[in-house]
Amino acid sequence: MRRATALILIVLFLAAPLAAAGSRSDARAQVEFGISVALQGLWKEAIYRWQKAVEIDPTYAAAYNNLAIAYEHEGMFDKAREAYEQASKLDPKNIYIKQNIEYFREINDRAKSEPPR
Repeated sequence: MRRATALILIVLFLAAPLAAAGSRSDARAQVEFGISVALQGLWKEAIYRWQKAVEIDPTYAAAYNNLAIAYEHEGMFDKAREAYEQASKLDPKNIYIKQNIEYFREINDRAKSEPPR
């Protein structure tokens, strides 16, 4: 699961549009660093970096998507849902974001419908 998550992060980062000058390039540097630390299992640092990225550039859908994945990984499901929704709003045609939201909803809906053990 972690390997698949990391691959999704990398694919989405590479599929993101070329960075514009200024704030987007600064945000992109934060996203890239976040990916590198997430691949090392340092999810709290990745969250910090992706939060910085969306502060720098609030229109950066890939950063919101990565942030959502990290929140989900850390069990912060309400925050994950909000970040996924923002990513989808910013880039509604992005198939990677759509796929991640679908997986998130499927897993969370299943978990909520299962009786407690």
